[in-house]
Amino acid sequence: MKYKWIFFLLFIALLPLLSLRDYTVGNELRYLSIADEALRNGTFFAFTNHGTFYADKPPLYFWIIMLGKWLFGQHYMWFISLFSYIPAMVIACIMDRWCAQSLNENYRRTGVLMLMSCGLFLALIFILRMDMLMCMFITLALYTFYRMLNGEGNMQRNAILFPLFIFLAVFTKGPIGILVPLLSTVVFLLLTKRFRTIGKYWGWKTWGILLFCFAAWFSAAYAEGGAEYMNNMLFHQTIDRAVNSFRHDRPFYHYCLTIWYAMLPWSFLLASVLIISAIKKPKYTELQKYFLTIIGTTFIMLSSISSKVDVYMLPMFPFILYLALMFLPDMERNRWILASITVPASVFLLAFPAYWAITQIDKMAFAVQPLFYAAAGILSLVGAYALHILYRKKQTIRAIQTMVFGLFLAAFVGSWNIPRINGEIGYKELCTKAQEVAKAHQISDYYVWKMRRPENMDVYLQKDIRITTPEEIMQSAPHSALLMVPVKYQSELPSYFVNKESYQVGRRYLIIVLSGS
Repeated sequence: MKYKWIFFLLFIALLPLLSLRDYTVGNELRYLSIADEALRNGTFFAFTNHGTFYADKPPLYFWIIMLGKWLFGQHYMWFISLFSYIPAMVIACIMDRWCAQSLNENYRRTGVLMLMSCGLFLALIFILRMDMLMCMFITLALYTFYRMLNGEGNMQRNAILFPLFIFLAVFTKGPIGILVPLLSTVVFLLLTKRFRTIGKYWGWKTWGILLFCFAAWFSAAYAEGGAEYMNNMLFHQTIDRAVNSFRHDRPFYHYCLTIWYAMLPWSFLLASVLIISAIKKPKYTELQKYFLTIIGTTFIMLSSISSKVDVYMLPMFPFILYLALMFLPDMERNRWILASITVPASVFLLAFPAYWAITQIDKMAFAVQPLFYAAAGILSLVGAYALHILYRKKQTIRAIQTMVFGLFLAAFVGSWNIPRINGEIGYKELCTKAQEVAKAHQISDYYVWKMRRPENMDVYLQKDIRITTPEEIMQSAPHSALLMVPVKYQSELPSYFVNKESYQVGRRYLIIVLSGS
């Protein structure tokens, strides 16, 4: 691994964040709850969330979470995060090797740094989702196809790996795992006038392996979940979402707007390079044509699907970035290129005063943490130094590299204060306190009111939570239980709850003791 020192340093920089952060109350905690339920039920293909079928996601990522619980007895974020960080590292290594003949060593090193720090790509390294794992398999499939196209490596081995990578992409996230490789490769063969060779790549062997793998998966899912689960998985969660989405329905142009912030801080630079190169009308190499095809077909396909989520764009990121890097050497000192680097560097420069101003707002008082200020200060210093390198020393690539290392240094320093704001992120602090209070009062029932996705608190409390209302509690009194409510709704509680023993957890939550006499 040529740049293993880079990956090691980046991992060390992110390790505090990967180890100290609480799980978010949305998808992360729900994934853990689903995995726990699967372990209790002994199911591995048909999943449920509190008794209701959850066919939204394929099994592979849940297996990883279940494996961690089985190995360690509880969930550890650092373990689950490895299956985002390692795939990100693999993607960077593949792209680096793939473009080795098109970029010099300095640009290759810069490509790895830019990719690992690129907006959603970086976010999905430490946010627990299956998208990075799927992106890795898609990248492997597209790379394997290109090697087959050029007669590189063992053809028989590649002919087997190609469909296996595609299946694993689907088995990780869903239909996008096959749509991206299928559309990209078929359109590329069509554009390069090699469509007659399609059977060489999408022939009986490819489809045979895919059909066998899908048949095995669907048979196992049917055995555990029956026809209802299969209908939910194959129709409701795929066709319904694609045609007339019941969730995340967005207009066709949605990704044209969101890709700008999704690829920060490099979106303006990448856009400038690609636009300038298109205006110059260069003679594209076959590799560049392939990358353009992947980007174009994926973008159009995603825009055509009714359900749109920003993370779906992830498979395009490596190809957009490395395509732009191939054109950058000829325009390093172009004024638009300089401006597109100046913008994020200036944002870095303003990080400290901007963060100070934000923390003066009452609702942001929780963010007044010394190491957060230190991280913002680091960004400001790095921004100033990057501008110095860019304009005084006239070293464009070094300025980019400086910004990346500064970003990760700031992340390393600031993330040590993450435990102080975990109460703003997840429910662990609240549930830990609730267990202490319940033990002291010999209470075993937990109620919640107006909490976001509280049902998944069972990951911490090891029992089901009852979602209720103050009126229902008053009707069933006397009763021994703990009621957890957001502090902002405390004033809406009836007088019945006013004199009850209570505990405030952080600034957001309140635990009320409901003891029957």
